[in-house]
Amino acid sequence: MKSWKRSGFTALAAGTALGCMALLCGCGIKSETRIVRISHGQSETHPEHLGLLKFKAYVEEKLGDKYEVQIYPNELLGGAQKAIELTQTGAIDFVVAGTANLENFADVYEVFSMPYLFTSEEAYHEVMNNRENMEQVYASTDKAGFRVLTWYNAGTRSFYAKKPIYTPDDLKGLKMRVQQSPASVNMCNAFGAAASPMSFGEVYTAIQQGVIDGAENNELALTNNKHGEVAKYYSYNRHQMVPDMLIGNLKFLQELSDEEYAIFREAALLSTEEEMESWDEQAEEAKRIAKEEMGVEFIDVDIGIFRDKVSDVQQAMLDKNEAIRGLYAYIQKVNEKYTEKKTVQEGN
Repeated sequence: MKSWKRSGFTALAAGTALGCMALLCGCGIKSETRIVRISHGQSETHPEHLGLLKFKAYVEEKLGDKYEVQIYPNELLGGAQKAIELTQTGAIDFVVAGTANLENFADVYEVFSMPYLFTSEEAYHEVMNNRENMEQVYASTDKAGFRVLTWYNAGTRSFYAKKPIYTPDDLKGLKMRVQQSPASVNMCNAFGAAASPMSFGEVYTAIQQGVIDGAENNELALTNNKHGEVAKYYSYNRHQMVPDMLIGNLKFLQELSDEEYAIFREAALLSTEEEMESWDEQAEEAKRIAKEEMGVEFIDVDIGIFRDKVSDVQQAMLDKNEAIRGLYAYIQKVNEKYTEKKTVQEGN
């Protein structure tokens, strides 16, 4: 068993709002069956939900006499930050949340909010699939009472709004929703927009009512969350590749036997494989639906202009946060490998 599982961590006090208790009671389930609750903010057709269904199927196939996995999509148990708190206390067992939500618990996660951190999707995937390297990152939140088990591809983030955005100058004066991360706020402000951090579930209404002018996310947000109904221009400035994480309550994970832990860990890896298989297909389909059925215009922009605009943000983050420097240096080596490969291919 991993040494972190044998360590004597102090159990965090369990608790949650009374309004959640009816939903979480697990009434009608045999007392010997342990209910495992997973919260996430996406729809039932989203790749992450499909990945979690794979997680559920594998755990119940191997341990169905002991565990029943229940999945709560669409922020039914609250927004990401609230669901993380519930996972900390053990009121729920797992939550899917973006790395921006983890910055308050471990400084190293701030690196993923850095604009233009990865130069290609290939580099991004290699970094995230290097489990030996990522395990050190995953262990950084142990003291907060939870640990990441795996990552999910959340695509590339770009701006979308009620008006077209061709250059950073078009962002001036616009109120844009960003993830609840200081780095994301600084990035958005550096582009010239007014950053408006808020829960993902609030974005549709906020754009509709004019509280904000737009947001930044991947193409699936336009269709799965219907943002394409209220924001008709999507600009491919590709400023971030930010993964989502499957986070587990540390006490629950520690109390699993070696065999059970191995099964939950394998289920997590299988869920990532399932999620990634459907991601590219769904992203392309979301673009088609948004364009043909929702009237969204997709705009290709000069990414270099946007990258130059936030170069100072990258350096400021490195100067301020020592915890991200090692991982940043490793990512740059991976970036260089794919840049060199691309150069050779173009030369041929």
